[in-house]
Amino acid sequence: MLTCIIRYQIDPTKKPQFEQYARTWGQAIPRCGAELIGYYAPHEGSTTLAYGIYNIPSLAAYETYRGRLAIDPQGQENYEFAMREGFILREDRTFLKLASTPHGSAT
Repeated sequence: MLTCIIRYQIDPTKKPQFEQYARTWGQAIPRCGAELIGYYAPHEGSTTLAYGIYNIPSLAAYETYRGRLAIDPQGQENYEFAMREGFILREDRTFLKLASTPHGSAT
């Protein structure tokens, strides 16, 4: 299992648009085959950093998922919304593999 973390730099004056964008992906991403953990908008500290996080079984599954997302009407509309509104200034994807889980309580 891989975890994809999308790091967004957003226009801080357009946080409501990013939140709308995030809610839409909350429907489209699971429908297209990824396990969405969530989208996170700025709250305290940085006003420009936001994240989207989901799990995918493999890079091959990611390619299949991206193909489905590209033809999904809601996904296409959401992408066009982001381009039109211009609230995403930068977007970076990182794929991580789980290296450790909690080991129980320390005594």
